[in-house]
Amino acid sequence: MSETSDLPHATRFSGRVWTFGDHISTDVMMPGSKVLAHPNITPEEAASHCMSANRPGWSAQVRKGDIIVAGRNFGCGSSRPAPRLLRTLGISVAVADSMARVFFRNCIHVGFPALLCPGVSKVFEEGQVAEVDMETGAVMNLTTGQRLQAEPLEPGTPPYDILQAGGLDQYLLHVLRKR
Repeated sequence: MSETSDLPHATRFSGRVWTFGDHISTDVMMPGSKVLAHPNITPEEAASHCMSANRPGWSAQVRKGDIIVAGRNFGCGSSRPAPRLLRTLGISVAVADSMARVFFRNCIHVGFPALLCPGVSKVFEEGQVAEVDMETGAVMNLTTGQRLQAEPLEPGTPPYDILQAGGLDQYLLHVLRKR
């Protein structure tokens, strides 16, 4: 049995799609001059600069529950904790053809759902509606009816349990409380 079996966390998401291409860097998601250079910046202020270099004004258009669909190597670049900004904006999940490994791990550690789904960038256009099931790996374009199958995180594995707990901090607190 999973360490977090009593901590249900959302695993199914439905929302409006924002599309991004290949090689979107964490440096674009979390610009250093706007975010890292200001140690007292609030999470909301930091999130307002997310993607500003390649999509000015994008963060103001995001609504809670929106979904990112991206191409190859999403989250490349540095190990900046960019998934925190996506979560703060209200993005519910990111699905990409492929992701930089450190970015994917950062997503899990901050409790931000991310799924690898080769070919996903070819079946979505911006503004369409997606449904993503983290448990089964099903990714559905509700606008066109196209369906893809991703490899989901396996229940009972550390990444799954950490995501279920809402992030690494919450997971560790939960495990310590159970002892």
